[in-house]
Amino acid sequence: MNLVSTDSQKTMAMLGAGAWGSALATLAAVNHHELRIWSRRGELSLAEAIADADIVLFAISMKGVRNVAAQVKEMGISDKTILVTATKGLDPKTTLTPSRILQETFPNNPVVVLSGPNLSKEIEAGLPAATVAASHNLEAAETIQAVFSSDCFRVYTNNDPLGTELGGTLKNVMAIAVGVCAGLKLGTNAQSALITRALPEIMRIGTHFGAQPETFLGLAGLGDMLATCTSPLSRNYRVGAGLAAGKNLEQILAELGSTAEGVNTTKVLVNLANREGIPIPISRQVYRLLKGKISPLEAVSNLMDRELKPESCDILDESVG
Repeated sequence: MNLVSTDSQKTMAMLGAGAWGSALATLAAVNHHELRIWSRRGELSLAEAIADADIVLFAISMKGVRNVAAQVKEMGISDKTILVTATKGLDPKTTLTPSRILQETFPNNPVVVLSGPNLSKEIEAGLPAATVAASHNLEAAETIQAVFSSDCFRVYTNNDPLGTELGGTLKNVMAIAVGVCAGLKLGTNAQSALITRALPEIMRIGTHFGAQPETFLGLAGLGDMLATCTSPLSRNYRVGAGLAAGKNLEQILAELGSTAEGVNTTKVLVNLANREGIPIPISRQVYRLLKGKISPLEAVSNLMDRELKPESCDILDESVG
């Protein structure tokens, strides 16, 4: 990968050294930015990592976002520091996305969501990819665009951080469903139909909370869903395939050895949908499957047995069950 010119080199604190954090560190290093990587098992302290940082990037699991953000706030950062979230999930207690937790904790700082069809192993291998840097602060989004862009990694900007974030978060639930479909060897037709029907479900949720519909047709929506729902490199896809193979969830997660955010996201999403009255037929079957209430075949059967209706009525109509 070759350098893409930036106005100045930045100092970045990378919080999290998992698969995605490591991939992002590789991308940032290409443009020769000063990089400080913090993890709970690392030698560098959190205070040392964030000291005078231009950018603080959160690449930690969803369960750690609120706690780590609180620690960063207590230690103190400049209002000019750009906060970036590369975490995909929903907070179990508040149902907030990571960016909203960061904006709530740091109301005066620009917050950028980094999300797209980015499988970490392919990024590490230097294969070409594209992503989205989304923020209400265009200058901050463009700064992150410059930091990560290279001849192998193309970064686009948009002004819909919530839609960008929800696209990346909710597709993990759908990837579990498609993994089940693939594991049961139901064929390409079934997988294609499931992915296509999953898109309006995600759009319905996102637009309910004010996200822009077109965001879900871009890299952070359809693009990310295609990558996650069609590759065995996807942890959530492998969860679904494992369930189809008759394994229990605990065994599957142990074999993964890393976080599959779709498992926790499904639980939070169902509670959110119940509260807001949002129809989520695919996600609800995934939830029942993860809870052990139905088998993989029963989940597929329940979706196929739904009431017949026109295709277009599900796109943005929240009254559809």
